[in-house]
Amino acid sequence: MKITKFEDLTIWKDSLALTKLIYDHTATSKFSRDFPLRDQIRRAVISISSNIVEGFEKNNNNEFCRFLRISKGSVGEVKNQLYIASELGYISDAERMSLFEKLEKLAKQIGAFIVYLEKSKAIKLATRNS
Repeated sequence: MKITKFEDLTIWKDSLALTKLIYDHTATSKFSRDFPLRDQIRRAVISISSNIVEGFEKNNNNEFCRFLRISKGSVGEVKNQLYIASELGYISDAERMSLFEKLEKLAKQIGAFIVYLEKSKAIKLATRNS
């Protein structure tokens, strides 16, 4: 399947699903009252999908890879904030682990896509230089 718009990207779709989950978890009574942590984790999870889109729209593999790395970094930021939320009793260990599984899967998908884009660029350069 040819990807012609960011909405075709599985990583973007999965990041939106994660955003919904994080918003659901941060809407609970304890979490929702910790405004700084709630707002920071929401900004971080939004950053995942936003950087995927921004990189895609640059129409340049180098730029896309750069923004995908930022997106992957935001995955790590969300994980850290979930550790904090767990320590503060805002979410259970089971909830944290469930979210971690989804975040780790997404991080692997983003990483694999970066590798794919970098290999595609290398193949194009090799072909052009032949």
